[in-house]
Amino acid sequence: MKAEEAITGAVDFFYVRPLRRIIPLETFRYVVCGGINMLLGWVLYALLYRYAIGDFYLDLGVVVMSPHVLALAVQFCITFFTGFWLNRHVTFSLSTLSGGSQLFRYVLQAAGALLLNYLLLKIFVEVFRIYAPLARPLTDAVVVVYSYLTARFFTFRTAGKRPE
Repeated sequence: MKAEEAITGAVDFFYVRPLRRIIPLETFRYVVCGGINMLLGWVLYALLYRYAIGDFYLDLGVVVMSPHVLALAVQFCITFFTGFWLNRHVTFSLSTLSGGSQLFRYVLQAAGALLLNYLLLKIFVEVFRIYAPLARPLTDAVVVVYSYLTARFFTFRTAGKRPE
């Protein structure tokens, strides 16, 4: 059994009768897979911020990356790939687009999400003075809506096909 089949089977196992009346299967899969990837992102971000980066500022010559932004950049590099794989193989497996098209569109989608994350994180941490690991989930609350809509209707478009 392939990994995507095992994960899909595990996710679908929890798609029980009451949920079937409330939420479509594709949306349920997105919530579960996105939640797993988001949780991974939060854990990575907190660990990176607290233990790996600390008070380190990265001077790139043109711009200086503050610790909370540097932690976001490193965490993004990891969750980008896990998110793409879960979306492609579990959530939107019926997409008729080629893998290359999906990846290119996912890069655009992720760039938009990263920019939105960056702007919101800067505002929450530097303007409202919220502790960075607490500000991170707040930004995700906004970004998750953007990400779902772009994934469903752009990145992994399924030409009207939905899982049953």
